[in-house]
Amino acid sequence: MMILINEFLKNNKSSLDDIDVIYVNRGPGSFAGIRNSLSTVKALFLTRKIHYYCFSFNDFKESEGTAHANVPRLCEKYKIKKNLINPIYLS
Repeated sequence: MMILINEFLKNNKSSLDDIDVIYVNRGPGSFAGIRNSLSTVKALFLTRKIHYYCFSFNDFKESEGTAHANVPRLCEKYKIKKNLINPIYLS
């Protein structure tokens, strides 16, 4: 996954040094997909001190405008805790 992330950053003339925070959807979804994403984000936090917010669009169900661009504002509004992982797996 980090190869894809580094390639994405390179194609967009950016680097991990330019990232202050990551917002990651914690599910619902498949076990493998969520665990891979959350493990990568946790590793970036531990190695690069890039903070993260794990959210689910279900957290914002009372709110209109739950587009991806609004996630930072919604995390603040709904007081989503920073650096906390609580995945939602489909069974």
